[in-house]
Amino acid sequence: MKEKKRNYPFVAIVGQEKMKLALILNIINPLLSGVLIRGEKGTAKSTAVRALAEILPEIEVISRSPFVLDPDKEYEQYLAICAALGVEAGPADALERNTQKVQVIELPVGATEDRVAGTLDLEHALQKGEKRVEPGLLAHAHRGVLYVDEVNLLDDHVVDILLDAAAMGVNTIEREGISFSHPARFTLVGTMNPEEGELRPQLLDRFGLCVNIRGIDSVQERVAIMERRVRFDEDPATFCDRWQEESDRLVTRITMAMELYNEVEVRRELLHDIAQTCLEVGIDGHRGDIIILKTARTLAAWHNRTEVQAADIKEAADLALPHRIRRQPLMDIPDSMESYRAAGTAL
Repeated sequence: MKEKKRNYPFVAIVGQEKMKLALILNIINPLLSGVLIRGEKGTAKSTAVRALAEILPEIEVISRSPFVLDPDKEYEQYLAICAALGVEAGPADALERNTQKVQVIELPVGATEDRVAGTLDLEHALQKGEKRVEPGLLAHAHRGVLYVDEVNLLDDHVVDILLDAAAMGVNTIEREGISFSHPARFTLVGTMNPEEGELRPQLLDRFGLCVNIRGIDSVQERVAIMERRVRFDEDPATFCDRWQEESDRLVTRITMAMELYNEVEVRRELLHDIAQTCLEVGIDGHRGDIIILKTARTLAAWHNRTEVQAADIKEAADLALPHRIRRQPLMDIPDSMESYRAAGTAL
């Protein structure tokens, strides 16, 4: 029997704390709308995202359905899908259920429209009058993480599909007058090397959080990276077992934060601070304000608190605003709000 491929443990990644925090916050609260990780080659961007698979929580799904539907909250959508496909659904109390980990679905750069959105078998529909759907990556990513490496190199038509699904939470497949829709709510995680080109503004704004990362300049940490990576490559199973206890502790903390999030409250004066911050740096629209608020509440839950503090607002702004600042030509995305203010850039 072929041994399951192991991912490098998330907790074994050296440094890059801001990147790891942004990913963890999106696990706790998928409503943060994902994260964009920008950085040079070899800075553990892809390693960190793929490692999420081991620390993601479990969810309940309808058995033998490729659409990852919640049996309690999405039964009506399940009925609609079954009706569209001419499949008998059965009563809600007789649904077969099972649990599985939230999935990390990777979208290849060269993926076709059919591979991303799915397709309809037109020949089958014409011959038998029945819809036959080949679900795409968006169906499998529902309630999960959709990971796009080198997201800045995606074809424009694929970007448009992602934008539509991210905005509506629904993916629609249309072929020759035949239409089929299914839920497609996912956490979008993208990685990119800015040296290879920038991202379309419409897609950039869809990422709730953004972090810029660089190679580590500490000799001790670089040595630790080498040592850990060599041990993992030589014996992945033993290396992962070595970090299992710490991974379990992280999963427990994430689960507790998820349960606490709805209890977190924000004082009204802090809402004024959020609005003032966004006005000061010239943020267009209101998405930045809302993402800061959600991120600050998530940070409070992560720190096991039920009230947001001013420090949470500051940290949330550093994650939610840098990629939303109105930038002049040749101006790069700042690493943080502090670096932006220090540069004295004119808006």
